[in-house]
Amino acid sequence: MTEPLTLTAAVIANLAFQEFLKSSAGEAAKQFTAEAIAKMSELRQKIWDRLRGKHDAAEQALTQAKSGDQKAIETIATLLGVEMLDEAFAGELRQIAQEINIHISKDTNTQVQNNYGGTNFQNSISGGEVFQGENITINKTT
Repeated sequence: MTEPLTLTAAVIANLAFQEFLKSSAGEAAKQFTAEAIAKMSELRQKIWDRLRGKHDAAEQALTQAKSGDQKAIETIATLLGVEMLDEAFAGELRQIAQEINIHISKDTNTQVQNNYGGTNFQNSISGGEVFQGENITINKTT
């Protein structure tokens, strides 16, 4: 079983700007549902509202992060780490980040199953939800 994701300032900053990162260009549309992308926008807005005007480097970093600048996202993560010392604010951010993780799209990789008679099932689990394939009965006649 995998360990749960630790929602640090760096993880939250990267999640907030995930759709802008060049390394994932076009992947956000495949990997995240519309709800997840909307939550990313909400997360960015909370970060923007908290950092704007508080730190000299914040506004420039927030603007650059929207163009996928990884260095700017790292700057935001550093500033966010300081702001997350406020447990109430940190809790709000973690809640939104968890909601984003819930809305990650179902893995659409093709699954192959070779059946040689009998009744066969194929299941896929994504985000705690089980997707069960159709009941397939194969009758082989010779």
